[in-house]
Amino acid sequence: MAGRPDTPGLIDKYGRVATDLRVSLTDRCNLRCQYCMPAEGLDWLPSADILTDEELLRVLRIAVRDLGITDIRLTGGEPLLRRGLEDLVAEITALRPRPRVAMTTNGIGLAKRAARLAAAGLDRINVSLDTIDRQTFVEITRRDRLHHVLEGLRAAQEAGLRPVKVNAVLLRGVNDHQACSLLRFCLEHGYHLRFIEQMPLDAQHQWNRAEMITADEILAILRTEFTLEPSPAERGSAPAERWLVDGGPGEVGVIASVTKPFCQACNRTRLTADGSLRSCLFSTDETDLRTILRSGGSDEDVANAWRATMWAKGPGHEINSAGFAQPLRPMSAIGG
Repeated sequence: MAGRPDTPGLIDKYGRVATDLRVSLTDRCNLRCQYCMPAEGLDWLPSADILTDEELLRVLRIAVRDLGITDIRLTGGEPLLRRGLEDLVAEITALRPRPRVAMTTNGIGLAKRAARLAAAGLDRINVSLDTIDRQTFVEITRRDRLHHVLEGLRAAQEAGLRPVKVNAVLLRGVNDHQACSLLRFCLEHGYHLRFIEQMPLDAQHQWNRAEMITADEILAILRTEFTLEPSPAERGSAPAERWLVDGGPGEVGVIASVTKPFCQACNRTRLTADGSLRSCLFSTDETDLRTILRSGGSDEDVANAWRATMWAKGPGHEINSAGFAQPLRPMSAIGG
């Protein structure tokens, strides 16, 4: 790694240091959101390819002990489909130094497990929810499960997983006219809403820039019913630009991954369910940690492979460049 500083952390050539690890626990999901996967679903990874709990915990131990990872977010697919999730969370929060642990979920099944996850040490939770209209939910997800998601949100809040965050994607002609009602719902219930620009990570590779609702359009829609002022809070490496709603204290965030990239402040690194490292959500290259683990590699072998992966990270995702190539893996297999 010519030119790399002699530092244990996950630094790249542009001076960014990754301290936030996104971990996909499974590529499986119990919804079929139209902007993510086809109605018939996908071919799931073979079980033998998925990192075992022991392998995953070893990797995470190396990450927090040797590489400076301070935040771990559990994603999928749908992470609640991972067997023994509560035990896994307890093992992760027992690592030293203790990382902050969050999870992104679709909320199905959360109502029965939120209290146990909180007891295991889960710190925060994000729930994906694009609409509070039942028929629109069915149209987007191809499943009639809205009531389960709403129950999960309530349970998460009651379990103390605050602030409960809601992630929403607007689709033109489908739920864009419901943005204000979704924000009003979240404000009334104390949830923190984040709208996310639709990104080119669908399995069908049918993302169309012209159909994407931009951050500016999202703000314009919200301003038809609310007054928005920039939040005085420091953004740091957070992906969301935050706005106070009607003077606060309620707020809304907008993540403009496509039109206003925040790559220069990125502090993330990613691990797929089958043990591949990705330096960027849109990486076309991966580093195979699973083979290192299963062939007798040392902890230092894992750490050095990780350092090399992040050192090779590009300056940005290049969505807006002519040579951009969508990753072969969809979001469901990469993790959020």
